[in-house]
Amino acid sequence: MLRRCIAFFLVLAPLSGFAEVLQLKDSASVTGRILAEKSDVVVVDLGFTVLSIPRNQIEKIVRQEAPAKATAHATNAPPQTAGKNLYYISRKAPPEQSVRELAAKLGEAVVQVRTPGGLGSGFILNEEGYLITNFHVIEGETQISVEVYHQKGGALERRSYKQVRISAINKFADLALLKIEDKDAPAFAHVPLSNTDSMSVGDRVFAIGSPLGLERTVTEGIMSTKTREIEGTLYLQTTAQINPGNSGGPLFNMRGEVIGVTNMKITFGEGLGFAIPVENVFYFLDHRDAFAYDNDNPKNPYRYLEPPGRTRLSANAEAGL
Repeated sequence: MLRRCIAFFLVLAPLSGFAEVLQLKDSASVTGRILAEKSDVVVVDLGFTVLSIPRNQIEKIVRQEAPAKATAHATNAPPQTAGKNLYYISRKAPPEQSVRELAAKLGEAVVQVRTPGGLGSGFILNEEGYLITNFHVIEGETQISVEVYHQKGGALERRSYKQVRISAINKFADLALLKIEDKDAPAFAHVPLSNTDSMSVGDRVFAIGSPLGLERTVTEGIMSTKTREIEGTLYLQTTAQINPGNSGGPLFNMRGEVIGVTNMKITFGEGLGFAIPVENVFYFLDHRDAFAYDNDNPKNPYRYLEPPGRTRLSANAEAGL
């Protein structure tokens, strides 16, 4: 976003691999990955925390394979069948292509997000118009518009959508889920998501966004590191140029899959851009009910209101101010 590019967030890692369902004696259940089984306790990784469950409270343990966050190619892939996910997957990873080919193919699904206070970028998840951007791009705003470039007759047609709803927000992960709700909106082109497991340091990546308002700007670089720690949080670091206005846009691998959400840079250096790992996007989307936003509710998550004036005056008086 033009007015702010840097935001910090809390990492909540999703489960992967094998998962177990622990059915408890009170008819409740816990799903996670068992880290240790002792004579008196079972230690379970829930993804966001580790829980120790007394064995005498467990009725039985059912082992199953957790849904994999497989690589995806959304443009032609069927939707994910895991129920509540908004993104697409494919059974086979797409082949690598050049940046020129991928930018032409995926650019239609990368959008510009505008608010009265500034602008940022975003990318569309499915044909219904759900899209991801950074929380700090729309923070404190409700009047949001999205600029989309549709492919029509071999040319690009720019269109602005004004009916945009905030569906979910996570301030600490710097993520927001928006929904385009214009009545005459067409089926939208969308981008695939992937995980970062297949990425290695030195692999080529590229970003598409609107740095300084210059929409559809493509920057290329490499993955500098997958584990850059900043204030206890891990980021993807890349040499692909990231500037204000890129915030919320996608960072792609060379198969055209989103592996991160660009959200900040070090302003006094060059080639020091950072992105939120896509695994955090998976978690945010899969648990979006917990982050649901209600435009009519002034007590939405992580939005703290100023105390009433009388309370402030009373507190000052008691403090002798």
